[in-house]
Amino acid sequence: MARGNWATAEDRKLIRHAMRAPMLERQEEADLAISWQQERDEYALQKLTESHLRLAIASASKYRHYGLPTADLIQEGTVGLMEAAYRFETSREVRFSTYANWWVRAAVQDYVLRNWSIVRTGTTSAHKSLFFNLKRLKARMGVDPDRPLSFNARTTIADEMGVKLRDVEAMEGRMTANDRSLNAPVADESAQEWQDLLVSDAPQPEAVVMEKRDGNKKAELIEMAMKGLTDRETFIIRERQLKEDGVTLAVLGGQLGISKERVRQLEAQALGKLKQGLIRLVGDPVLAGLAEG
Repeated sequence: MARGNWATAEDRKLIRHAMRAPMLERQEEADLAISWQQERDEYALQKLTESHLRLAIASASKYRHYGLPTADLIQEGTVGLMEAAYRFETSREVRFSTYANWWVRAAVQDYVLRNWSIVRTGTTSAHKSLFFNLKRLKARMGVDPDRPLSFNARTTIADEMGVKLRDVEAMEGRMTANDRSLNAPVADESAQEWQDLLVSDAPQPEAVVMEKRDGNKKAELIEMAMKGLTDRETFIIRERQLKEDGVTLAVLGGQLGISKERVRQLEAQALGKLKQGLIRLVGDPVLAGLAEG
C-alpha cells in the first residue's frame, strides 16, 4: 500500500509506523478498552488505536479515488477507531478489529460525503450506498465512467440499490459535474462572473427605505395614541407589547401589587383605548390596525 502513488512521503512514513505497531491479544485489547472507558486512561486509548491504525489506512486506500488528502482520510478513520474504543463491549465474543472496522468505514465515508462536493449528495443509507457504488456498478455494466448511463442502465441500478430512478439520475449528474467557482467568468474574456447571475434574497434598497419610514411612522402614531392612556396602562403596554421579550402577567402583577387577572383586564382595556386613539389619528380602521401591528 505504501508503494502506491496515492500517498505522499509523509503519508508513507505514517503507514510504515502503523505497520510496525504490534498486534494485541484478545485480553490485552479488552483491558485497554476498559481502562479507557472506565478510567479515561489516554495511554490505553493511544495504544489501542495505534495497534489498529492499519484499519484506518486500509479504509483510506479504498476511498483514495475521491481526490481527498490521504492524511485526512486516515485521520477520519482514526476518529472512527476512537469512537469504537468508546463503544466497544468487551463482554461480546468479538475482536476489537472486527467491531472497529464498521466505525472506521463509516467515519471515512461521512468525511468523503462532507468534502467531496459542495452539492448535497443525500444522507439516507440508500443514498450513501448509491454514492459509493455507482462507479463500481457502471464498471460492472461495461459503461465508461465518463459517459452517461442509458435509461435501462439507470433503471437497473435503481432496482438493485433500492432507490428511485430520479435518485440515480441526480447522483450521476452530481458525480460527473465538477463544482464551479462562483468567481469563475461566465465566458472566456468576460468580466461577468457566475455569482453576478445569482438572484439575491435581500430586499431592494427602495424597500428597505420604505420599510424603515413606515416603521418610524407607526412608532410615531403609537406614541401619540398612548398619550390617552393612564400611567399604569402605559406601563403595562410598554412592558407587555413594546418590548422584544415581554414580561408575564404574573411578573407585572407582582410589580404593581395586583393579581395577574387584573393586569390582563387592564391590558385589554389599554389596547382598546389605543386602537380607538389610532383610528382617530389615522381616520381609517384598517390603517389603524396596520399601525397598531
